[in-house]
Amino acid sequence: MTIRVLLADDQTLVRAAFAMLVASARDMEVVGEAAGGREAVGAARELRPDLVVMDIRMPDLDGIEATRLIAADETLAGVRVLVLTTYDTDENIVEALRAGASGFLVKDTRPAELLDAIRTVAAGEALLSPGPTARLIERFLRSPSPAAATGGPECLSDRERDVLALVARGLNNTEIAEALGLSPLTAKTHVSRIMGKLGARDRAQLVIVAYESGMVTPGTR
Repeated sequence: MTIRVLLADDQTLVRAAFAMLVASARDMEVVGEAAGGREAVGAARELRPDLVVMDIRMPDLDGIEATRLIAADETLAGVRVLVLTTYDTDENIVEALRAGASGFLVKDTRPAELLDAIRTVAAGEALLSPGPTARLIERFLRSPSPAAATGGPECLSDRERDVLALVARGLNNTEIAEALGLSPLTAKTHVSRIMGKLGARDRAQLVIVAYESGMVTPGTR
């Protein structure tokens, strides 16, 4: 299947560079571009892309609010958002995750990594790998905030809580299976059930719930 991508960035040159990169991948196509948040929301509703690559700092409506509007629109349930950030200077990234983004990447990421990120998020996974990404999430989740999903970890079984803790650490299904002595299919089933119980849109929201509930604490490994 071809991944249909919408690019939202207020810098024309940045959009052009990303468009060329995406177009170079055989499994992707750029279906539209937007120079502002409102335009991005409108384009998402009109074009129904698989994924929106969303800048945060844009005129008229920033990427966080645009992400929130897309995530809240039931007709756009299949549209994923991958947020761009300048990393150290952009402390709004966790708010973007709370708003419904499925992950984020830095603007100076390598081309191959950007394409992999698009594939990961479009497949329904969260781009929340261990390392710098996890440390950034931990840093800004120290202050409590309403959970992104509708439930809490108290409704989960002990095994599901174990799985959720590993999801919060950035492990994928195969890594979770290895850590808990399960098959990858069983690990995937657990993750799906957890998402259903918590009313989570994707794995990114599972990470938010795990940290904000205190089930996983910043700085622990």
